[in-house]
Amino acid sequence: MRGDSTFHKPDVSLSRAARHARNARNARNARNAKPALVFGFLALAGVVFAMLQSLVAPALPTIAADLRASTADISWLVTAYLLAAAIATPIAGRLGDMFGRRRVLLVVLGVLATGALVAALADNLAFVVIGRVLQGAGGAILPLAFGIVRDELPRERVGVAVGLLSALLGAGGGLGAVLAGPIVSTLSWHWLFWIPLIMIALAAAGIAFGVPESPVRAPGRVDVTGALLLSAGLVCLLLALTKGGNWGWTSTTTLGLFAGAAVTLSAWVVVEFRARAPLVDMRMITSRGVWTTLITGIAFGIATFGSFLLVPLLLQLPATTGYGLGKSVSEAGLYLLPATVAMVVFAPLSGALDRHFGAKLPLILGIVMAAASFALLATAHHATWHILSAVTLMGIGLGLASAAMTNAILATVPPSQTSVATSLNTLARTIGGSIGTAVLAAILSATTTAQRLPTEAGFIASFWICAGVLVVAVLAALLLPTGRRHRAGQPAGE
Repeated sequence: MRGDSTFHKPDVSLSRAARHARNARNARNARNAKPALVFGFLALAGVVFAMLQSLVAPALPTIAADLRASTADISWLVTAYLLAAAIATPIAGRLGDMFGRRRVLLVVLGVLATGALVAALADNLAFVVIGRVLQGAGGAILPLAFGIVRDELPRERVGVAVGLLSALLGAGGGLGAVLAGPIVSTLSWHWLFWIPLIMIALAAAGIAFGVPESPVRAPGRVDVTGALLLSAGLVCLLLALTKGGNWGWTSTTTLGLFAGAAVTLSAWVVVEFRARAPLVDMRMITSRGVWTTLITGIAFGIATFGSFLLVPLLLQLPATTGYGLGKSVSEAGLYLLPATVAMVVFAPLSGALDRHFGAKLPLILGIVMAAASFALLATAHHATWHILSAVTLMGIGLGLASAAMTNAILATVPPSQTSVATSLNTLARTIGGSIGTAVLAAILSATTTAQRLPTEAGFIASFWICAGVLVVAVLAALLLPTGRRHRAGQPAGE
């Protein structure tokens, strides 16, 4: 046995996974599934979730003014969404592996649609927050979609399909940032939820009638204790990260939440090791092909969420500062379009490179390009072409690396663990994003001008921090097992 596959039993579990994969392909052929339709419906579901992530942030001041909410209160629209997504993603991923990914995906879309409807009809902050909590369940769309792609598409098309799906999800986020301003100015902020609701309904109908259910299952019972401990730990951790700046990093509440996160997550690890049917197989996490991508995911989360915070803010600062560019919210969103286009172009290329060379090459290339984009921003950010060049380079890096991370996981875990494994990577990016947002916001807040605007030194330090974090991601990616994809449930290098 070669490579890094210690969490598999070579003579038993691998053959069982291979049989499951073979049965899945046979069942797919018998049902005459159409890969293009399957991919199209999954892509629509992913795009609408990505849009909901980015549509709300630019409109927070407008929503706050309309609902007469304070800045601290309106921030719960982001915090509640983040907490719900972090909890729902790994749990729904495991349920999808157990009970069928299409079935669980339809339930997730139903919850997401309910959340969009509640927020669209809301006339007070409490109901908008409730709607955002329900929308957070959509975080499971990504890992469930990757699992369905692996089950339903021909083996040779999975890598490119994962790349394109990753790109479209990134494009949805960019599209949301661009459309938020025009939607609010021409209609109202309620349409930030009505428009996605229509798209969710179309995606759900297409998946219900056009996507077959995969017979691949990971039998077992629902690990209620593990789910509760993981949920409690994530709530404590992310609440401390997102609210620590307002409450004070050394306050009793913040420190208590960090301590609670450490205790509950440690207890979760112990419970998962002892459980007969764990929510997350800890042996899977110790596989080199998984833990390296988790480290990379955290680093990428820090950097990408950092770019969402830093670049628009720098663009919108007054030109009189000497380093701001004085752009409006809508104009700042348009500056992110080159990154979106670059992701759509280069993510499928990542899949093609993966098919021939494995996921390691496009992953390292993508991280290096993303790190270079932050280095460029740290050294040159005074002209529009500086920003456009940097965000384009960042989009190329994101496109290559995001798809490669998922393809690396698919090459490592058996089909029965696809959704839960990819959901952990999604969760890692979410946690990284929370850490990055908290740290970078603290740096900008600590380095302000007399007019309470972030200083140029704060931006430069933040850009270099993002670049440095991505250097760590490169080191982790270098440890990724080398080898081409093995689709029948065998790990790379096997």
